[in-house]
Amino acid sequence: MAKKPTGESDEVRLKKKIAAGAKDEKKSSGDSAARSLRKRLKRVQRKRRALSLRKKHAAGKQTESKS
Repeated sequence: MAKKPTGESDEVRLKKKIAAGAKDEKKSSGDSAARSLRKRLKRVQRKRRALSLRKKHAAGKQTESKS
């Protein structure tokens, strides 16, 4: 059986993890775990934006009124 989905999205979860990590320690450029979290967050954001743009284009132009 698959896991039940949580109430929050991947994007929200990643933001929380990044914020918690930044609070614990100063922003160190050499931290590979934090870097990978940021990369995953950017990937999820890019995916969400692309999906919304595809839906917008698929909807086509909406005409004002057909009078």
